Amino acid sequence: MQFAGFGVVRVKMPSKPQGGLRPRPRVGKTHGVLPSSTVPSASLFPPTRRPSVLQEPVLVLNATFEPINVTAVRRALMLVLKGVAQTEEHNHSEVHSASSAVKVPSVIRLLSYRHIPQQTRALSRKNILLRDRNICQFCSSHLPSSELTLDHVMPRSRGGHSSWENLVACCYDCNNRKGNRTPEEAGLQLVRRPRPFTLHTSRQLMRLIGRQDEKWRKYLFF
Repeated sequence: MQFAGFGVVRVKMPSKPQGGLRPRPRVGKTHGVLPSSTVPSASLFPPTRRPSVLQEPVLVLNATFEPINVTAVRRALMLVLKGVAQTEEHNHSEVHSASSAVKVPSVIRLLSYRHIPQQTRALSRKNILLRDRNICQFCSSHLPSSELTLDHVMPRSRGGHSSWENLVACCYDCNNRKGNRTPEEAGLQLVRRPRPFTLHTSRQLMRLIGRQDEKWRKYLFF
């Protein structure tokens, strides 16, 4: 075969099979990659999520050093950077940015006094789970918030209201078991009687969390 400007170009044609044997079909190259049928599914090995440092609890003090709240590290850092609060105790870790590192606070104090009204918290799913300490009130299982729901002790279909005294944290298994019945009818028993979230309840939770951080103890009057 000839092309302009080139010499004779010889094209090697594939040889015919000898002895009447058909050529073996070629299998696509895998380049060292296992076939899809033998590759373990990613769902079998879900990534392990470590709790974020920014979600760790921080004790909030009033300007008079009175404990008034528990917030997350993210919120506490915002208050400190805005000049609303100052750090009284530091945590064991740091938060790094592109140019600097900031020590994680464990206890912060507001720079101006805030009047805290003596009233219960707003009725919400978050506060119900906080009051019940993420513990199912029927089987006593301690679970993350994503694995808990709220249960009406007296079902709404039977006149039960959405109130502090009628809502409890509940796991999905106990919720399905209870169904549209009272705990007695379902053979279940409440761990404790549901009550409103008061300042006394808030202080108890602060002390409970404070057992994990010795820096909180001197502010919670252990």
